[in-house]
Amino acid sequence: MLRLYSYWRSSAAYRVRIALNLKGLAYEQVPVHLLRDGGEQHSAAYRALNPQGLLPLLVDGDRHVAQSLAILEYLDEAYPEPALLPAAPWARAQVRSLALHIACDVHPLNNLRVLQYLSTQLSVDETARTDWYRHWVGLGLAAVEAGLAPLQGRFSLEGRPGYLEACLIPQIYNAQRFACDLSGFPRILDLVARCQALQAFQQASPEAQADAQ
Repeated sequence: MLRLYSYWRSSAAYRVRIALNLKGLAYEQVPVHLLRDGGEQHSAAYRALNPQGLLPLLVDGDRHVAQSLAILEYLDEAYPEPALLPAAPWARAQVRSLALHIACDVHPLNNLRVLQYLSTQLSVDETARTDWYRHWVGLGLAAVEAGLAPLQGRFSLEGRPGYLEACLIPQIYNAQRFACDLSGFPRILDLVARCQALQAFQQASPEAQADAQ
């Protein structure tokens, strides 16, 4: 069985849970607490599995795959049906472009270790840290909102969600946690609502995880 090292509130792990559920793949979750004892991801035991010391990590037999987007790509190649990406090269590129914008341009500026560094090393107060978060999320989501126009109210795979939605939903979850103003993003909110009505997303949500606190 596939094994996923995960933390309930990790948005990167959340992406992978969505993808696994969309593909109908059975998997075992191994919780790694990102805060307890300074972060269990830094422990020698975990770093022996993943030298990057980050979540998530997917273990498939003797194969270890780190980084959420690499995991999504691996799943689509190792377990091709149902696909997470469109078949046509141009459509695949468009989906990847939006997903990479979320995962590589928006999320890294606002993940846990960046927010911790702002507080502990740069002495940024909570108000300024929240302003930082909301600024970069708002800027990034504006680009995603524009990029969703060609979908015309459909999922990225027309009749069903996939790679793009697996990246978008966790980012919106985090934006809502930080009370970001999402009123200017109707396409995003419509897509999120349609995804959240599906079991694959409900089962992947942070609060549905066994290690949720």
